[in-house]
Amino acid sequence: MSGHSKWATIKRKKGATDAARGKIFTRLNRELMTAARIGGGDPGGNPRLRKAIAEAKAQQMPNDTIKRAIQRGTGEIDGATYEDVVYEGIGPAGSLFIVETTTDNRNRTVAEVRKLFERHNSSMAQPGTAAWAFDRLGTITLDKSTVGEDRLMEAALNAGAQDYRDDGDVWLVTTPLEDLYSVSEALEQAKLPLQQSRPAYVPKNKKAVTGRDAEVCLHLMDALDDHDDVQAVFSDFDISDEELERIQAGGG
Repeated sequence: MSGHSKWATIKRKKGATDAARGKIFTRLNRELMTAARIGGGDPGGNPRLRKAIAEAKAQQMPNDTIKRAIQRGTGEIDGATYEDVVYEGIGPAGSLFIVETTTDNRNRTVAEVRKLFERHNSSMAQPGTAAWAFDRLGTITLDKSTVGEDRLMEAALNAGAQDYRDDGDVWLVTTPLEDLYSVSEALEQAKLPLQQSRPAYVPKNKKAVTGRDAEVCLHLMDALDDHDDVQAVFSDFDISDEELERIQAGGG
């Protein structure tokens, strides 16, 4: 199991704290606005918006807040205009990072993301430097404690999923990017509780990192993920169970 996956598990457990700081609502607001701007304000014809609304409701975002975010996205009411921008970087031991952001100021965001890389012995890179090492896929996560493998396998195959695998405390289902929303809806109709459904960059191969490199990779992931403009971070580093236990025991 990858250190990146373990990092994601740790971040999920921190979710309540992030929500208290308003980070989750900030990101959901931006996703709602961006989805509405790109695909229109009708969720019936805009799968990205439909999913954003579902995620906002799952986080108990008020309906009025959801409505205003959509209206800002479509231009019905004034508000900042957000756009999706992807950055790439190189981390410790040649690890590769892809950072998805939603920003209303490219110059500010690129400067701040570059500074985060530099603070963690890493560097921003030109487009394509990291992207070649990842497949662009749809990913769906489900809590293993609520969904058995036999039930998941049957539902995923029937829904048209590409594959699924054990990813620690969750099942990770992958789909062709264009089928993400249809597969997600089919799993929901099969009464399977989804944790998350989103487009993702899935590494073709993993890079094992140890010692200080492993610690810095985790710290860099944290720093990038905590930035208000960042929607998601993907990397190809891999940390063993033993190494992660060492880092956690040492407070790293």
